[in-house]
Amino acid sequence: MVSSLRTFPGTKSACAAAKKEIRRVLGIDPGLASTGWAIVDYEQSRYRLVQYGVIETKSTDCYGSRLEFIYDSFKSIIDLYKPAEAGMETLYFAKNVSSAMAVAEARGVITLCLSKNCILLGEYTPLVIKQSITGHAKAEKSLVQEYLQMLLGLSSAIKPDHASDAVGAAITHINSFIPS
Repeated sequence: MVSSLRTFPGTKSACAAAKKEIRRVLGIDPGLASTGWAIVDYEQSRYRLVQYGVIETKSTDCYGSRLEFIYDSFKSIIDLYKPAEAGMETLYFAKNVSSAMAVAEARGVITLCLSKNCILLGEYTPLVIKQSITGHAKAEKSLVQEYLQMLLGLSSAIKPDHASDAVGAAITHINSFIPS
């Protein structure tokens, strides 16, 4: 179930690429200080973790430079791994409005980068991602990490948490969106 699916001008090429036998999906857990990303391939009903990481910005850098660094980092990731689709976790904040604004702006530059590269974007709430991975929308983070480790056949859990969340977003997108 797709929480939100954005299509952009020129995404027909992205959709055509997604029809290949191997689906390559970019997973994203957005943030201003720390943004998780992951590349997951899906082929013959199997997931394969290609690469993952965290983009970190320094709070001492000027705000615009931090956003530019996030954009440039995603452009490099896209150029290197060539995903056709992306799954991104949506905002979830209970109290801190200023943090929510910063994350929203980071999401904006990431969404812009995806759009400029004709990458189809699915957006998923944290509850939808937990449901997709574990079968329980209120699962603890440790259980999600355990399931991801099992699904991907890894010897240890994915760390840090932002990278693990990005892997979850990619797998949720694979499970939720079927290219036509």
